[in-house]
Amino acid sequence: MDLIRTPSETRSGKMAPLARLPVFLALEGKRAVIAGGTAAAAWKVELLSAAGARVEVYAETPSDELLQVAGDPPRGAIAVQRRGWTADDLKGAAVAIGAFEDDDASAAFAAAARDLGVPVNVIDKPAFCDFAFGAIVNRSPLVIGISTDGAAPVFAQAIRAKLEALLPKGFADWAAAAAHWRVALKASGLPFLGRRKFWQLFTAHAIRNPDGEPAQNDFERFVAEVQGLGSAVENGSVILVGAGPGDPELLTLRAVRALQSADVILFDDLVSRDVLDFARREARKMLVGKTGFGPSCKQDDINALMVSLAKQGKRVVRLKGGDPLIFGRAAEEIAACRAANIAVDVVPGITAAQGAASRLGIPLTDRNHARRLQYVTGHAHDGALPADLDWQSLADPATTTAIYMPVRTLAALVEKATAEGLDPQTPALAIANATRANQAVVSAPIRELPALLAQAALRGPVLVMMGRVFGEYAGAKSSAPRADQKAG
Repeated sequence: MDLIRTPSETRSGKMAPLARLPVFLALEGKRAVIAGGTAAAAWKVELLSAAGARVEVYAETPSDELLQVAGDPPRGAIAVQRRGWTADDLKGAAVAIGAFEDDDASAAFAAAARDLGVPVNVIDKPAFCDFAFGAIVNRSPLVIGISTDGAAPVFAQAIRAKLEALLPKGFADWAAAAAHWRVALKASGLPFLGRRKFWQLFTAHAIRNPDGEPAQNDFERFVAEVQGLGSAVENGSVILVGAGPGDPELLTLRAVRALQSADVILFDDLVSRDVLDFARREARKMLVGKTGFGPSCKQDDINALMVSLAKQGKRVVRLKGGDPLIFGRAAEEIAACRAANIAVDVVPGITAAQGAASRLGIPLTDRNHARRLQYVTGHAHDGALPADLDWQSLADPATTTAIYMPVRTLAALVEKATAEGLDPQTPALAIANATRANQAVVSAPIRELPALLAQAALRGPVLVMMGRVFGEYAGAKSSAPRADQKAG
């Protein structure tokens, strides 16, 4: 009897402790006070001016660097007062920055600012800081701040350099265009979901063409495309996403983008929870578990839920272990979406056989041993061994075969295949939790593998692969069958 369960929502884990709360201050036209005239102070003056603040500097002997910045401010005006600071100077300031050598002067400045309710930072003295400056990646209005809570500024700078290399400079132009077009979009008459579709089109285009210059015809084209959808724009969409065999680093970039833009994620038991860490935190995560011979949601219920959420205007990610198009029942879910006039897309993933082979370092189509690779399922709709398997292809010694969902039917499959000509000494592997930290491998000739697999009682998703390409792996391990634990 099938064990039926209903979809259930999985709460996101609690936010891990934060050393600092990242906050972006709006300083345009506001007063910012700097006490001290060092070169380090000059850099903070430049940052504050670039953010649009009116910067007032109090320093008896301002450095040449500071005077140079004040003479040519990046944005907000900079006024330099050649005297020490007073408490009255801090009144009405949005922020206060101090540059002092000794702790007594730092403490006095911090206390005066706090008495007036002004957030304070004393350069290189965390004990006197209400906030910290991080390393900055500037693609304004796209801005990224990086903080190590003062523990490793050099490390933060190295991360900044990495991000600088990854983020095209053209993103600044697209972010600026977004700010400019936002008002025009509201006046376009598009409904809320239409405007959201506009931003999805905008984002996809900007990511594909980061160095292209945004133009008015881009705006008009996106609006026209949304208008062309008519009432269909009120619908959301469904994306079938392959989560891969388990290691989250095997996710494709497109899969990560889908997870980070999803409103709702419907995922299976076989999906590694580490993969969900890439999802947008605000997304609802619902377990629609399907496990072989275990509690499972009905496929019709999953289809209905998926369509219902999309009709509410949600971006739905149907997250499946491995590749959704390989034994993932994608055909039924795609058909359900098309029947309901819901836009559906597929993001392929690395299937278990590929992931396992890569982790073991075994080419599945080594030309010295195999001329063909085939994927077969170990059970039919009723859970029994499929009656329509091509037994001659299974017996072909020049074929590498990956058997999915094999645990209950492997003994019957091996018995039938050997009767049809499969060499019982064909090297074979059973891999559980492929690519994960708890990956386990049982290696044996195919005729011995069913008994060893039952004895090992491997937990998690199991894949069986057989063929001559695995002979070297089995020989390298030992001449006797064994189970191995392999780190992910």
